[in-house]
Amino acid sequence: MARNTETTVIKKYANRRLYNTGTSMYVTLENLAAMVKGNEDFVVQDAKTGEDITHAVLTQIIFEQENKGGQNLMPITFLRQLIRFYGDQMQMVIPAYLESSMTAFSREQETFRGAPTATHNPLQLVEAQVRRNTELFREAMGMFNPFVANAMGASDTGAKRPAGATPPKPADPDDLAAMRDQLAEMQKRLEALDAKKS
Repeated sequence: MARNTETTVIKKYANRRLYNTGTSMYVTLENLAAMVKGNEDFVVQDAKTGEDITHAVLTQIIFEQENKGGQNLMPITFLRQLIRFYGDQMQMVIPAYLESSMTAFSREQETFRGAPTATHNPLQLVEAQVRRNTELFREAMGMFNPFVANAMGASDTGAKRPAGATPPKPADPDDLAAMRDQLAEMQKRLEALDAKKS
């Protein structure tokens, strides 16, 4: 196996076989998934054209993982929302937001796993992550349209405000609780609609 600091080249042939040039062996999508979990960096190239097809292969790995029983990480509502963003003016913001969000979540995963339940309620940890995600989204919006980010209440660490603009007030815990209740209610309604359709 190639060292984690090296980028392994995987060649994909017309017969759909994948060849690991680091180990000189044919591999499967499952092997590539294990490499990702082991933090081994790789790129997948079309063997004939040399084109980088890493994105397509990683998407295929996710598709296969999602089809395994009990392996679903992406809720139906998330998938629908993601599909809606294709072709939307917000499409250019979403990749940076999702990448930043997942990076932040990965940094916090040890806290989620190792926190004693007596001192850290998992729901509180998720709420803290949601707040960080909201800030990341504001920062992403600020990169593309600082006026929209300002209207959303970007923080001092995010996008710069126009001169003379006042900083937003910090979020009220009661407002956060109300938003959480509204989200829970919306989730129930969406699930009820999905149940009716199926």
